[in-house]
Amino acid sequence: MPQKPVLVTGATGYVGGRLVTALLHAGRRVRAVGRSLEKLQCRTYAAHPQLELARADSLDPDAMHQAAAGCGAAYYLVHSMHPTTRDFAAADRQAASVMARTASETGLERIIYLGGLGRDDDQLSHHLKSRHEVAAILASGSAPVTHLRAAMILGSGSASFEIIRSLVEKLPFMIAPRWVRNRCQPIAISDVLGYLVACLDEPRTIGETFDIGGPDVLSYADMFRLYASVAGLPPRPIIPVPFLTPRLSTYWMQLVTPVPRALIVPLVEGLRNEVVFRDTRILTLLPRNRLTCRQAIALALDKIRQNAVESTCADAGYAAPPEWTACGDAPYAGGTVYQCGYVAVVAAPLAAVWRAVARIGGETGWYWGNWMWRLRGFGDQLVGGVGLRRVTTPREAPRVGDPLDFWRVAAVEAPRRLVLAAEMRTPGEALLEFRLREAGPEATEIVVHSKFLPKGIAGRAYWYALLWPHNLVFAGLLRGIAAALGAPLVSPPSRFTPHLPQTACRLPHRP
Repeated sequence: MPQKPVLVTGATGYVGGRLVTALLHAGRRVRAVGRSLEKLQCRTYAAHPQLELARADSLDPDAMHQAAAGCGAAYYLVHSMHPTTRDFAAADRQAASVMARTASETGLERIIYLGGLGRDDDQLSHHLKSRHEVAAILASGSAPVTHLRAAMILGSGSASFEIIRSLVEKLPFMIAPRWVRNRCQPIAISDVLGYLVACLDEPRTIGETFDIGGPDVLSYADMFRLYASVAGLPPRPIIPVPFLTPRLSTYWMQLVTPVPRALIVPLVEGLRNEVVFRDTRILTLLPRNRLTCRQAIALALDKIRQNAVESTCADAGYAAPPEWTACGDAPYAGGTVYQCGYVAVVAAPLAAVWRAVARIGGETGWYWGNWMWRLRGFGDQLVGGVGLRRVTTPREAPRVGDPLDFWRVAAVEAPRRLVLAAEMRTPGEALLEFRLREAGPEATEIVVHSKFLPKGIAGRAYWYALLWPHNLVFAGLLRGIAAALGAPLVSPPSRFTPHLPQTACRLPHRP
């Protein structure tokens, strides 16, 4: 009988993206699930012969049922702690209920779930309570659940690691809450993946809960000092202040770290709980040579220096363009779309222009007025948005689903079209589209087109307040691309779309 595929939910997230690769390397058939099939198809593992891809929203019972049909075991790595989710605990409860019901209806043999460490009697933070609650909901179904509970995960691109990295590298000293004295037991991402994969071949893990962690137990202050040592930085004095609560510390941390406040708040509030594993059965049941914190930090830094980061905490996010960009029937009209755009013709071949467009944002910048983009990103961070300094992996070509400053890549049709969906805080939904076409043997037309669907009066005021800066930035961007290519402009930037409204079209609501 052929081996049943292993279902991996959250396959484009930080852990899920790496777990799919680890399972494939272990010889497993895998069915990777995500909300965007296009995003899954852009992952490095997408062409593997042992891999199946399935589109499903974790809140959609029918889609999840179809994705899980025929699978044996399932990994549940869904987490709603994202800037676009107002109540992550409620969303996680709903998603876990869908998964429990899906497992019962499709006959899944087991569920393996990665949760958070911490005892229920320790006045757990909202985040850790939610992680435990998800485990209980999953266990309410007929499929037995293996619950692995981990504390801080150390690895290039993880939220916890990037917070530590930013604080230590950017601050000469730290004024911190008393939680810096609390102890934790971090674990390397490679060990997390090792335990997750090994559970499949060990029947004694079925239906059990295990604590997992690395060999070191450190205070958070010790972690900061250790990072400075491994990174070759001078020691960072740490001054604990009793009146500085974890909640207050998140306000300045969001300005220093590349992690959005929606992630910082629950993670930092969880630091008040001592997370040291007490159940050591996993050490004898699934023995492995665990990395020390020093080794894990050194390995993560090496990955960053080599630009070999497989996944980051910013990878999770829906990549599809908003439904209103597709025109439908009048009954689904969803409001008014405001537009502005510029077009120019540059004396350079299409392939060269595409390379310039594909490198936009990140380390390259926006070719003109970068201080304006940084100012917009800083303003977004002030109101709790993702800002301009997200954790990203530099790439030669954009992929669907990649975070790009405060955008996410929604569509790529190389070498002619790039669509970015806004993830900054705005009173509406925004898209930025780049279109290229040949305008002669050695000339390319570049179109920059912005679309905005406002919400209420605030959205309309936002659009008109930024209309002049947008026109300035888009015209400058086109000139900047030409300058970067060292090519003259055949036709200077001109506004091609009057900012007249057009009717938005909403597609029927999907459950």
